[in-house]
Amino acid sequence: MSLITPDASHSVQLDIEGMTCASCAGRVEKGLNDLPGVTATVNYATEQATVWAEAPDLEKLVAQVEKTGYRARSSSESTGPRPDRVAELRRRVILSALFTVPVVVLSMVPPLQFPGWQWVVAALALPVAAWAAWPFHRSAWVNAKHRAATMDTLVSIGVLAAMGWSFYALFFGGAGVIGMTMQMHLFAPPSEVGNEVYFEVAAAVTTFILLGRYLETRAKRDAGAALQALLRAGAHEARVLREVPGPDGPISLEQVVPIDQLAVGAMCVVRPGDRIPTDGIVREGQSAIDRSVVTGESVPVEVEPGDSVIGGTINAHGRLVVEATRVGADTHLARMATIVERAQNGKARSQRLADSISGVFVPIVMVLSVLTLAGWLIWGPSAEWAFRAAVATLIIACPCALGLATPTALLAGTGRGAELGILLSGPEALEQSRHVDIVAMDKTGTLTTGQMTVVGTAVHGVSEDELWNTLLAVEQSSSHPIAEALRRERPGAVVGTVTESRAHAGFGVSAVHDGKRVWAGRQSWLVQQGQTVPDELADQVVTETQAGYTGVWLAVEGVVWGAVFLSDEPKDTALATVNALRHQGVQVVLLTGDSQGAASRVAELLGIETVIAEVTPEGKVEAVSALQAQGHRVAMVGDGINDAPALATAHVGIALGSGTDQAMSAGDITITRGDIDQVPTALLLARKTLNTIRGNLFWAFAYNVIALPLAMAGVLNPLIAGAAMAFSSVFVVSNSLRLRGFRATSARTSPVQTPRD
Repeated sequence: MSLITPDASHSVQLDIEGMTCASCAGRVEKGLNDLPGVTATVNYATEQATVWAEAPDLEKLVAQVEKTGYRARSSSESTGPRPDRVAELRRRVILSALFTVPVVVLSMVPPLQFPGWQWVVAALALPVAAWAAWPFHRSAWVNAKHRAATMDTLVSIGVLAAMGWSFYALFFGGAGVIGMTMQMHLFAPPSEVGNEVYFEVAAAVTTFILLGRYLETRAKRDAGAALQALLRAGAHEARVLREVPGPDGPISLEQVVPIDQLAVGAMCVVRPGDRIPTDGIVREGQSAIDRSVVTGESVPVEVEPGDSVIGGTINAHGRLVVEATRVGADTHLARMATIVERAQNGKARSQRLADSISGVFVPIVMVLSVLTLAGWLIWGPSAEWAFRAAVATLIIACPCALGLATPTALLAGTGRGAELGILLSGPEALEQSRHVDIVAMDKTGTLTTGQMTVVGTAVHGVSEDELWNTLLAVEQSSSHPIAEALRRERPGAVVGTVTESRAHAGFGVSAVHDGKRVWAGRQSWLVQQGQTVPDELADQVVTETQAGYTGVWLAVEGVVWGAVFLSDEPKDTALATVNALRHQGVQVVLLTGDSQGAASRVAELLGIETVIAEVTPEGKVEAVSALQAQGHRVAMVGDGINDAPALATAHVGIALGSGTDQAMSAGDITITRGDIDQVPTALLLARKTLNTIRGNLFWAFAYNVIALPLAMAGVLNPLIAGAAMAFSSVFVVSNSLRLRGFRATSARTSPVQTPRD
């Protein structure tokens, strides 16, 4: 179901800098939503905010973000690549590890503890706690100034507490005595914890968390690689034909221009190996086009004059001249990137709950840590034990995994979908797809090829040429597959003058042709308009129904002249698609405005048991609503303008990219290839992505439920707590990255055969 969202025309995107955890994103989001008339979502994984407002004030939005302690700039104004956080984190991890390894080894292995070893360890741990952990300290300070706390606050306090306690023990607690040795206890009973230093905790926790953040950041970058590939796929310049004066008349010259200067109607020269600069129509030349970046197809598609091409695809061989039909943000590739980007910035209902929990979790953990310290100081065996438990509580209860659970899965799932030619509009599509049990499919152009062919003609009282000329006249401006088939059959027909042309969706066309009122469409509709079918043509109505043909009837000034009969065959992939959906436990329903006979014929060929035919666009909506009222979760698949209302009404609208813009706008999932063989794959990918999100959230919650009591009980060394916290985030991200290996289910098969059952 297409959900109501703010108007995209009143939205802006901001790049947010300085966020280090989900709590940061929550703070920025709350700050933006506090502005009057503003609705905003902030995505920690993509480091972007999407803001809707009637009249977005960029300066005010940026200022509001800065009030929360972070930096912002408009995504459209961002120039050049973002700072390479992966490289920066890699440097910090390497240098931190070089100092941390000897600290941990000396602290954990008593035979290596030479006289004065603790002072050497202190000297090695100090740069780790100061320089390597500086991002945590800086973030904690910024948040503190704004009376807030994040995951970095927990880490910073934990590291500083470990260092502070250790230096106190060195100078005032007797731990600085030359010759002192220390046993390392990971799960020590209270009786064995003595006057210890925790330099290894401060160093190791810093290194572990830096390593986790490095792996997390790299994984987020890799998960968003598909979107970046889409953004990079577009051409940066175009080779345009310009006419200049010559000695013998105008001469066409090739001129290279930036892609943003390309206008509709421009003639672009595409050489072999070049990217097609924009959406257009081939006017000269023949070639094969590699469309894998857009549709996921590995086999190049042959094109010739008159064929449409998509910007960003690659011309394999042969020189082409392409007339630009869409440029800039209107191109297919730009719209794909927009859909994927919006999907990745969306939030599932479960993630909104996780974000709410993350926003209050950090303060709660800080309170629990203080209570743990106070409790063990009062009832525990020693101050060392109390300190150990309090620090472990601070460090282990990081909500970072909660914040990463949904965004990383969305990044990976939508990115993989884009590679396969499947565009998921957002988390809502995932949630709605989970329980789909009925897929309603349009017939013409969806289950069938849409390349209708004329199989017969019936004429009464006029010549066949008169019938054809009049019929083609009223159908000349229509893009319907039937109209296209009629024009292919009689390309040289004389059409005359047409006025007052009006399309009646689902029924036919009316117009005035050479001064005469004309109706063309369904036989039943013509009868409703007061047109009478002569007895001589009545048997043709029966033949049409029995044979499963589609008839286009023509009436002029109240007299039915006859009809042209057409046939449309199922796609080669239709039967395999229906079987694949049935294998998933999904029932297929044929929902079409075509005649009952034509619909029943296709349904019989494909083994579809439920047929709803001869319905208007409003009737399709009613049919979908009726199925929903029966308790079914309905997905609708279509490609035409008449399918758009039903696509918007269904729980999940699946639009074929070969169809109209209206259908694609109404859909929750878009199949860019334009064929139904990807429908089972799309539903499966949506379900796997949602299952991954749910698995991530379960792990994130379960981890904290188990780990936090153990830390408060004092049975976990802070070193183990730091490692466990880092592992939880890495686990969530790695689990999400498994979606990048998702494989499409193949519905391609031999031509359709009648099912045996």
